Amino acid sequence: MFLEPSFLTQRRGWIEVICGSMFSGKTEELIRRLKRVRIAEQSVEIFKPARDTRYSVDEVVSHDARSIASRAVHHPSEILEVASHIDVIGIDEAQFFDESIKAVCEELALRGHRVIVAGLDMDFRGRPFGPMPELLAVAEYITKLHAICNHCGNLATHTYRLTTDAETVVLGEKDIYEARCRHCFNEGNILKLKVTKG
Repeated sequence: MFLEPSFLTQRRGWIEVICGSMFSGKTEELIRRLKRVRIAEQSVEIFKPARDTRYSVDEVVSHDARSIASRAVHHPSEILEVASHIDVIGIDEAQFFDESIKAVCEELALRGHRVIVAGLDMDFRGRPFGPMPELLAVAEYITKLHAICNHCGNLATHTYRLTTDAETVVLGEKDIYEARCRHCFNEGNILKLKVTKG
């Protein structure tokens, strides 16, 4: 379990990244950390991409229906408008933002904010997703979470798309995606290729 650094023992301003496949508990962990911040009576502001409307427009919501109020933004630069007195900034679904999210997070950390970012580290093809590799490279703390493979029950590290959509971003849940281990992910892609070729 991740234990938060103390503002007393670490200089203020750092980046934490929570990553993993779909259904691994990234948003749940983000919400857990942010609720602990509130218990400690620190100020917090939470952001999410405006394009993520799966559960709510103005809340970050986990797959198990835990939620916390948030502000939807269209571009990472809007996050820089956060008030200087805010101690902690939470950002969900970071993979949906463009590459400028890295610079925004670094600027916020330099201003003295604790920045907690959650996002998918790989897309449905098993490739690094959007700005996530850059965020992982500059983060002081990284937590990689695992789901359970829908096929074999082992630890899942990949997000498998059940449909043949080729777009990188297709919003969906268990109707479109499964968590899979490396082996079952690869088998599924081989089978999908055979079916597509006919």
